[in-house]
Amino acid sequence: MHRQDVRTKEAEEERMEENNLLHFLDSPNAHYRRKCEEYVSAHDDEAHCDASDLANARERLEHLLKQPANKFCADCGTPDPKWAALPFGALICIKCSGTHRSLGVHISKVISVNLDEWTDEEVNCLAGSGGNATVNTRYEAFLPENFKKPRHDCTTEERCNFIRKKYEFQQFVTDPQFSCPLRLNTKHAPDKNQQQQNCSARHGFGHAFRNSWKRKDTDNKGLKKMTDVGMVEFVGLIKVDIRRGTNLAVRDVMSSDPYVMLNLGHQTMKTKVIKNTLNPVWNERLMLSIPHPVPPLKLQVFDKDTFSSDDRMGDVEVDIQPLIAAAREHESSAAIAGSVEVTKLLASDDGTLARDSVISVVDGKVKQDIALRLQNVEHGELEIELECVPLSQ
Repeated sequence: MHRQDVRTKEAEEERMEENNLLHFLDSPNAHYRRKCEEYVSAHDDEAHCDASDLANARERLEHLLKQPANKFCADCGTPDPKWAALPFGALICIKCSGTHRSLGVHISKVISVNLDEWTDEEVNCLAGSGGNATVNTRYEAFLPENFKKPRHDCTTEERCNFIRKKYEFQQFVTDPQFSCPLRLNTKHAPDKNQQQQNCSARHGFGHAFRNSWKRKDTDNKGLKKMTDVGMVEFVGLIKVDIRRGTNLAVRDVMSSDPYVMLNLGHQTMKTKVIKNTLNPVWNERLMLSIPHPVPPLKLQVFDKDTFSSDDRMGDVEVDIQPLIAAAREHESSAAIAGSVEVTKLLASDDGTLARDSVISVVDGKVKQDIALRLQNVEHGELEIELECVPLSQ
């Protein structure tokens, strides 16, 4: 009976070791879901008071932010990080958040501690990951002895290279002497078949590793472009409230199904589709990082089609430099209550402004209301509100 208990214990240990390895083969989304489920399950029956017993997600989040390791960026050590990289559960600074954003939401979902509304699931993920101390123990377990982590004053290239190695390629998760890399570095990658055979022979998880090698050719072709995007320096964030469209052009028989596409540098986002209307109301907020040098904000309106390419319904560019300049000038105006007009941009008959545009400080936030006349189309206007968040926030 004793021998049977020993065998059972050994089998359980082997299973746990296998699960620990397979954890790193998960996609970030799968890891995110599992961490949320584990956290809820582990805290369902606890009677004592801890972070999970606090009244709501915001209070629980504030509790987690007070942990010593969470008071510094997990990637570069900058004090007072205001951003979180899920599903990893790392609290990071705004500079590192720009690089995380460039990886894509399929790898790292970035949300703001102060600017976003946190759900219970997102707080569960942050709590279940254990905070920055646990995250770095896991994802920096095998940092080379002579390897120097980036500091707050590092170059954009150094920051990008480290974050991609740490999270996307997970190069520091396992000892390189005993384990093959979980992700390929296409620049120096050996033959696919040979790499696959070596991994299968060492770990006995051939099927899992074979799946990790299945990459589309398009992914490899886009790797250099993705690297270039990650090395862009960001100077802040811009929140774009897409409010409504007015008198848009007809692209179907009697109406249209419009949506708005936003472009800022290499970033692209779009709103939901509003069915069967020429005067859509979106009231949708999108947030993008502001790269340096600062490009214009491009907005394009499309008609959604099911069986053919979406039809264009006009486009327009917005110069956001005046808004950024106002945000820098009034960076310390958080204590100002009410609304104070900073500057006014005048509309003209042949310009893109349908009405005068006012940049104001509203309760410490620098905002700009804009009514835009769509270009390259018969008619149509777009109403938006911009808010600039400086780098220091």
